Amino acid sequence: MSERTPLSLEERTVLESLDSVLHLEEIRAQLNPIVQRVGQRLAQERTAVMAWEPVPLALFRDRLPASIHSSWVFILRAGATTGAERHPNSHQRMMSFQGSGDLQTGGEGHWESNPLISDLGAGLERRWASIPTNVWHQAVVPSVDWVVVSFHTVTAEELIEERQDAVDETVTFQRRYITS
Repeated sequence: MSERTPLSLEERTVLESLDSVLHLEEIRAQLNPIVQRVGQRLAQERTAVMAWEPVPLALFRDRLPASIHSSWVFILRAGATTGAERHPNSHQRMMSFQGSGDLQTGGEGHWESNPLISDLGAGLERRWASIPTNVWHQAVVPSVDWVVVSFHTVTAEELIEERQDAVDETVTFQRRYITS
């Protein structure tokens, strides 16, 4: 495991702003029904490694940085490795909301481990990951489902996920989490 690159002052400011919002009990209480729905969806889709739902930005009542244009709840299945993906059009910030896991960045052969926990008393970098545009990442989940809240710099409808072909790594496939 390599040492994490220190956060820039600008990035730390964005994460601290998002973190302060997710510390609010009223916000956490409004996220809990979304977590329950996503958990039910994951339980029904037995072969899926994850399930998700966008979070209406109105829930955060104009408390988010101006650069944030969508938010999501993801639940990553216990024991899963989600596989490498990247977002060619968005900078992602992700917080461990319930449970723990390893959000790895970098790519095949040079993954950097970023273990994250959900203890609100832990330091910012132990709970948050910042994933710049076009950076490969994957989640490695221990024996309990991992709930994360993520924020993106594009709208939910615009967010693109890109994955490599299983046979030919030079080929990638794109999809949107929300389709019309």
